[in-house]
Amino acid sequence: MLGQGLFAADMLKTHGIFRSNMVLQRDKPITIWGWAPAGSEVKISFGKQSAIAKAGGEKGRWQVTFESQPANSQGQELLVKAGEEVIRMENILIGDVWVMNGQSNMAFALKAVYQNALESAQAHLPLMRHIRINSYAESEHVETDLEEKDLNGNDPDKNWKVVTPEVALDMGAIGYVFGSRLHRALQIPIGIIDNSRGGASLESLVPRHKFKEHPMAAEYLAWVDKRYAEFDWDEALKKPLEKWEKTVADQRKKGVAEDNLPPKPTRETLRSWNVPGRSPSDAASCYNGMFGVFKGLNIKGVAFHQGFNNAMMNTSCKPKLYRILMKLMVDGWREDFNDPQLPVAIIGLCAGGKAQTRLNFEELGFSTAAYIRESQRLGLADAKDVTNTAFIPSYDQKIPQLHTKKKKELGLRSARWALKTIYGMDDVVWDTAKLVSATPEDGKILLTFDKPVLPDDFGSELEGFSLADKSGVHYLAHAEHVQVRDKKERNKQILVFSPLVKEPVSVRYAWARAPMGNLKVDGVPWQPLHSFRTDAIDFTPEVAHQDPDGKTKNSEAIKALKAQAAEALKARNEQGG
Repeated sequence: MLGQGLFAADMLKTHGIFRSNMVLQRDKPITIWGWAPAGSEVKISFGKQSAIAKAGGEKGRWQVTFESQPANSQGQELLVKAGEEVIRMENILIGDVWVMNGQSNMAFALKAVYQNALESAQAHLPLMRHIRINSYAESEHVETDLEEKDLNGNDPDKNWKVVTPEVALDMGAIGYVFGSRLHRALQIPIGIIDNSRGGASLESLVPRHKFKEHPMAAEYLAWVDKRYAEFDWDEALKKPLEKWEKTVADQRKKGVAEDNLPPKPTRETLRSWNVPGRSPSDAASCYNGMFGVFKGLNIKGVAFHQGFNNAMMNTSCKPKLYRILMKLMVDGWREDFNDPQLPVAIIGLCAGGKAQTRLNFEELGFSTAAYIRESQRLGLADAKDVTNTAFIPSYDQKIPQLHTKKKKELGLRSARWALKTIYGMDDVVWDTAKLVSATPEDGKILLTFDKPVLPDDFGSELEGFSLADKSGVHYLAHAEHVQVRDKKERNKQILVFSPLVKEPVSVRYAWARAPMGNLKVDGVPWQPLHSFRTDAIDFTPEVAHQDPDGKTKNSEAIKALKAQAAEALKARNEQGG
């Protein structure tokens, strides 16, 4: 499964990421590469710089690196020649290139979210550019090039898009809002590469070479490779071929020309979900064909939004493995894109489904999503780079849907983080807070934070807390700020208590898929305090992907925990808690 690449080149070409209207990364060396007949001399010019490369090796790969350039809003030409063959690309800018990675909530289009008309009406942005890498570009192999079929959906124009109101509506909403705010604030070209893949599990988004670095990840990868090696291609193609034969026969009877008949299904075109190792659920598949495929291109940073497919109430929810893979993914990006301080924003798993309320608090507090959010935050923290990374909570943007329409807010939060932290715009408001301590105190738990945390209306009851004693069963709890005289210390301490929990040992906050929880850092509306817990109780005994009895073990544990949560809700209602 390693080392998939091109056959020997029989004509000149550049890597598929290089196209007219693109943005190249400023202040970093500019590397251009491609293929040509082996031994060919390839002449490359970009703007005022030029170089000559030799197409080497069996595949005829060539590469040149030009000196870095500052941001430049004037379009430049990239010209590549080999013998009589010429490739010309126009209107290329120099600015910052950001990658939007994850699954469908990152890809979710601007046209489908709230405020889409107002946003798109302002999208006359000739210096902002966008390209999409299509779903089904994922691969069981480590790919080296992007084909035209892999780009910009069904649009026949495979160049990078100059952002207009029409283009903006088809962009991922988060990417558009994020990129447009950076462009307007920085007044430089911004390029957005959207390579998010609907339905992708985190496993598929981690660079393949990183799995070997942790025994749990390595064992999982070996299982994926074994399934691929044992895969029965003939059996898998049987039904698609039968369907194709029937379709072709029917169309021939109707007089459809042979050139217009659908192509015969092959191993290469078999739907990826059906192929071990190619599936968006399996190790490195989406990274292989949609992200690592253009490594060598310098980028500014990555924004990432994912989690749903790892938070299902079955064996897909593996918080411990998720945390491990999150760190491996970030480290792998930084290695492959040659930037040990590559900026990374992890937008937490979004809220969706039924909202948690006082009427269902304990039942909905049994939540896979809360564990995955925690693993996202802690896995990123394991990368040990608070300067260039951020975990951006999104749980407060609640809508009872798989794809919540409140995406603008997440793009704005990400832009605020980038402008303040990465670009040094100190006047832009963005901050986070962390729990410093949780101390039992006279039947309550005293929480201390490093920043003030309070509702953004500065007066509401504090919501979203639960308490448990040594039984581990959490109940809805009351919370109030500790009153202090020192203005600098106000709203940094909270007492949590419940008449149902006489001797509390642990506390949770905003612990559900669409949780209660109204605390904001400094009381600023776009700065929700991240969800947290002080216990170490596992979601369920974590079962490995490769455990043949995993589903049975998991379902039995989930059933018991659901019953426990229902009993807790019933007990609170009976006692008027």
